[in-house]
Formats: sequence, structure tokens, C-alpha cells
Amino acid sequence: MKENIEERACNLAVYMIENRATVRAAAQKFGISKSTVHKDLSERLAVCNRPLYLQVKQVLEVNKAERHIRGGIATRKKYKGDAT
Repeated sequence: MKENIEERACNLAVYMIENRATVRAAAQKFGISKSTVHKDLSERLAVCNRPLYLQVKQVLEVNKAERHIRGGIATRKKYKGDAT
């Protein structure tokens, strides 16, 4: 079972790096929770595949820096009824 978890963590990392995806998007794609994605990428991947962890860490940092912008856009769409 441990191999499956490590494999899942690697697959998540590759998906996020290739698609510049958010944790939420990766969770939805793989059918698991956001907390599982975050734990896989931040803890498990650091142990089993350090180079891949360092790459996905950059994507996570960019997402964290931009999340307030995405939240503002979503709020604007919600209250203006803008579907674009």
C-alpha cells in the first residue's frame, strides 16, 4: 500500500507541474480531498522524491501568492453575475 501512496504523490506532482494546477484542481482530477493532496505533496513527496518535491513546491508557492487575486475575481463574478 505504501508504494501506491508514493506513486500517487508522484503522479499528483507531475500533474500539478505540467498543468500549473491548484491543489483544488488536482484533488478534483484525482478524486481525493484537498488535504490529502497537500499532505502527499508537502510531506510524503519530500521523503520519496526530493527533486520532484522541489519543483512542485515552486508551483505551490506561486498558487499561494496568487490565491487572493483568484478569490477577488470569483467574488466579483458572484456579485456581478459575470459568467466570463
